[in-house]
Amino acid sequence: MSTKANLTELLAETGGSARHKKPAVERPPASKAESTRQKGRGATSPITVHFPKQVRDQLKILAVQNGKTLHSLVAEAFNDLFAKHGKPEIAPAQTEHLE
Repeated sequence: MSTKANLTELLAETGGSARHKKPAVERPPASKAESTRQKGRGATSPITVHFPKQVRDQLKILAVQNGKTLHSLVAEAFNDLFAKHGKPEIAPAQTEHLE
């Protein structure tokens, strides 16, 4: 075995050369569900809706006036809608206890 190859590798490693570097071992990419799911979210799913900015602003004002979070206000609205249609009121008002 030639010492020249080892010397070349050593110089490449210490000198920062990219020509003689060994390819880095790549980890397989995490699945989409693993990379997008936040810790502490349990088995929840996002519900995205689009309304005019004034609707969001009014919801935030109501939340502040009532000392609630935006999440708890939306949960209350969902539960009112479920009750209106004879469905169980299953929307939790707080996310801390979902796990």
